[in-house]
Amino acid sequence: MESNHLEEAPGECQEVLARLYTFLDGELTEERRIKIRRHLDECSPCLEAYEFEAELRQMVANRLRDRVPDVLRLKISALIKMERTS
Repeated sequence: MESNHLEEAPGECQEVLARLYTFLDGELTEERRIKIRRHLDECSPCLEAYEFEAELRQMVANRLRDRVPDVLRLKISALIKMERTS
């Protein structure tokens, strides 16, 4: 696809980019998923954004497997409580 695809179909690109998270979560209808998949196959800038988000999501998921030290958990909990009371 041409490098100026974002200029040719900005509305479609904006819609796809706005729905990336729901696409990655599998929360779209099959029809919407097919439409977005087709767009990603034709639009390299949107595909790059999708790949970045998918990789970032995987990295976060991998990090969440690590155990958080109890001291850090207590500090975060205390900060949340302080934020709620202020």
